[in-house]
Amino acid sequence: MHDVLRRVDLNLLLVFDALFRHRSVAAAADELALSSSACSHALSRLRDALADELFVRHGNGMQPTARAGQCAPGIQDALRMLSGTLDAAGSFDPSTSDQLFTFSATDFTAFALLPSLIAALERCAPHVRVRVVYSTHRESIDELASGRVQFALGFSDEGEGAQAGLASIDCFADDYVVAFRHGHPRIGKKLSLKQYLAGRHVVVTPWNTEGSIVDAALQKLGLERDVAVQLPSVMAAPFIVANSDHLITLPRRAVQQLAAAVPLAFRSAPFELPRYVLKAYFHRRHAASPAHRWMCQQIVLALRANRGGRDSPTSRARDA
Repeated sequence: MHDVLRRVDLNLLLVFDALFRHRSVAAAADELALSSSACSHALSRLRDALADELFVRHGNGMQPTARAGQCAPGIQDALRMLSGTLDAAGSFDPSTSDQLFTFSATDFTAFALLPSLIAALERCAPHVRVRVVYSTHRESIDELASGRVQFALGFSDEGEGAQAGLASIDCFADDYVVAFRHGHPRIGKKLSLKQYLAGRHVVVTPWNTEGSIVDAALQKLGLERDVAVQLPSVMAAPFIVANSDHLITLPRRAVQQLAAAVPLAFRSAPFELPRYVLKAYFHRRHAASPAHRWMCQQIVLALRANRGGRDSPTSRARDA
């Protein structure tokens, strides 16, 4: 039994998995805390053991061969099963662990949660590492199920999430406000719907969709706003608004934080909008791991501390 496994150091399978995901020796080495030369040597040993090139250089990256593509799903499933079994049976010491936690997020959702979370982790888990990959919305469900991502911030499809086996932590809920530059010539103490529709708007759509929650709410009223600038990221948006007469509609908490960096004022939205709810999603398949349970707790505690102990988020995982 296990004739092939006798020829392969099982640690090499971790190298295979990292190379398959990153398509880069340098990125795989960084994830595994190896030197690039050690990672290349491990790949050479894998090639000898499996009698295949496995990964060949193409442009600036490494592309898997047909044999590697055939092997990858089984290797990834086996590694996840082993990791889950060992994690559930073991323990987790945050003071000494250097475990990597991967979050899927947009720049906006990372901005909403990570500053307070990282500050907390620095104090209680000085060697733990956090990696953020860009959220791709629907694909996040598959990433959570596979274990490649432990937490996904902000996307929401409640029905699909429940069917996919997801659970979630409610981070916070917020109302939407309309932000504009100080001294805007057409906005006074209140913002009317007429003024809102007469203005030109900056819209952030991180998944390159045609519309947003705001556009959907306006469509229900038979209305449409004039979109002047559509961005995939929130980073440039407040600076554009502060240097023009454009408007932007964002959650209140975000505008208050951004207003500390750029001169923005804001008013309540002049029409009904659903509340913005930030969630941290995870897959129930991995929830038994001591490390995973610990990180769930840290997310809740960081958010509670950020609010001064008031209006704390839901402290238990809620089925999505």
